[in-house]
Amino acid sequence: MIVIKTLYLGLAATENEHGRVEIGFASNDGTYGVDFAVQVIEQDDGCNAQKDRPSLLADHFISIILEYQHTHFYKFAGAGITEQLLNMSPELPSRLWSELDIVPMVFGHGLKILGDPPGTRTIDEDADSMARKCLMLFGPTQQPRIQVGYKSRVEVDCGGHAHITRLEQYPATVGHRTWEATMKYAKSLKRDEVKIAFFNSTPQGGGVALMRHALIRFLRLVGVDARWYVPRPKPEIFRITKTNHNILQGVADPKERLTPSQQKTLDEWCLQNAERVWTSKGGPLASRAEGGADIVIVDDPQMPALVKLSKRIDTDRHVIFRSHIQVRSDLADKAGTPTSDVWKWVWNNIKQADVFISHPVKEFVPSSVDSKKVGYLPATTDWLDGLNKELSDFTTRYYFYELAAECYRQRMDRLDFPKRNYIVQIARFDPSKGIPDVLASYAELRRKHMEHLRAKNTPQLVIAGHGAVDDPDGSRIFDQTLELIETKYSDIRADIVVLRLGPTDQLLNALMSNAKVALQLSTREGFEVKVSEALHKGIPVIATKAGGIPLQVEHGKSGYLVEPGDSSAVAKYLNDLFTDREVYKQMSEYAATHVSDEVSTVGNALSWLYLADTLAKGEKLEPNCRWINDMAREAAGLPYEKGESRLPRHEELNLKN
Repeated sequence: MIVIKTLYLGLAATENEHGRVEIGFASNDGTYGVDFAVQVIEQDDGCNAQKDRPSLLADHFISIILEYQHTHFYKFAGAGITEQLLNMSPELPSRLWSELDIVPMVFGHGLKILGDPPGTRTIDEDADSMARKCLMLFGPTQQPRIQVGYKSRVEVDCGGHAHITRLEQYPATVGHRTWEATMKYAKSLKRDEVKIAFFNSTPQGGGVALMRHALIRFLRLVGVDARWYVPRPKPEIFRITKTNHNILQGVADPKERLTPSQQKTLDEWCLQNAERVWTSKGGPLASRAEGGADIVIVDDPQMPALVKLSKRIDTDRHVIFRSHIQVRSDLADKAGTPTSDVWKWVWNNIKQADVFISHPVKEFVPSSVDSKKVGYLPATTDWLDGLNKELSDFTTRYYFYELAAECYRQRMDRLDFPKRNYIVQIARFDPSKGIPDVLASYAELRRKHMEHLRAKNTPQLVIAGHGAVDDPDGSRIFDQTLELIETKYSDIRADIVVLRLGPTDQLLNALMSNAKVALQLSTREGFEVKVSEALHKGIPVIATKAGGIPLQVEHGKSGYLVEPGDSSAVAKYLNDLFTDREVYKQMSEYAATHVSDEVSTVGNALSWLYLADTLAKGEKLEPNCRWINDMAREAAGLPYEKGESRLPRHEELNLKN
């Protein structure tokens, strides 16, 4: 195996009055400079035609970097780029990300050296300074550091230095009517200078954080003033809130309860964070007269007290609460149950919210919620980020090398791809993700349907995911999974790969993109947009009829739906997909072409912008159990037309029925 070394890159360019362009490259291994080069492009070299120069310059940089990587077996994790070069080739940063998997960091100036006169640096010195400044924003796993700044605001994309997308890329990710509607609300909010503040408990790891990074990135590009805030992390709090999460889903130990003292601890933690940084003049929860946000969105049952606090400070300010997990409404409505106790605490804090957003599953909304306030909005993903962008062959090989190294570090059997196909489930190690059912299904496939085949002719199984900072259950479930493999499935243990991965989205992307079949066998679920991510890649999905999953999979067309715990049905469908090539081909093609705009970043933005714009204008807004996306499209004069893919609408979502 050839070892690929990870480096950091610095890029700079200048142009003189005669149109002569000088470009500089520098590489750094994190400690020392490794290499540098300077090139001059004369006016007649083809890169100076004003109309085509930005693209030609980007082509030139990318071809040189690509050749250098392949020749020397290097993989660049990040690239520092001068602002001057960005102005000369605006598309270069996003192309470095999409084509070479390099995170581009743009800086107005390099590292300052005491006594260094301004304007005296040479182009190679500029490039070297860019490389060194870039690597300062990366952590030990070669990933950009998550940054939380002033007033506990999440500094998305390293405070705006990382330019991984540009606005021109987004229209192609959705239908034109979705795009036009989104831009209508964006222009209105910009014109009225509306300020939007999002709140949730963690800046990384969970589905909310992934959606929020993508949303804020997009809104920054369109010019909407939307900011995202998180509290200071506290392990004691996250143990309580994770237990609450499990109780609300109905997967906790029946003995677990939310005690009065724990309620007090949670409310005090929330209040302390708010009073420390959010309620003072200019803070997001200050009154609007003192510079606070116009629209407050609380996207977390861990911090429900923010709804009550926001209303107390500014009575007429509009607040939206999003319930982003599965809530067992049957248990929440039953007095005396642990779920009822937790929900009562949540509800007492959020009942003043103007709008209650839920996953599009009727059973997730307890009866105490006014049906007029309920609107449905699915979880979403971003087609341009590390989880979903297309990876080149070189980049894919690099991440599979990283996976092999991770298997070695975790003393796990290795994945034998591409020699053997594999089945994958990508999810957090959580009690509700149905991991025991994944193992049982794979075992039945191997023992019953493929018992006549040699092991090398059968698929392997991969169970992988990375954790959230507010999820203390991950280690326990991971250990239970390994124990289950050793005790019940020792005969196929060598073909099961179980990995807890770091926060590298491209690792999960590589795993999902190259899988033969994806599983999502959750016993309880909110929406789990990983299903749509797999379908978008043309990977058939076998999933349970849990939560919002059935809204994403068309049974027999893009995958198969089974009852939770029905491992025999899963094994049968797996065998069908591995033995019937025509069925697999048709299912793969259908899956890749029938994913709704609603699960994309732009579709997500459309709904939030519509809500914010409508409320900021003082207009009455009562979703009345409707899909927010439908309301947004209709209010923009662009309702859904026949032929547009969208998630299925069911009349039973109406809570009054």
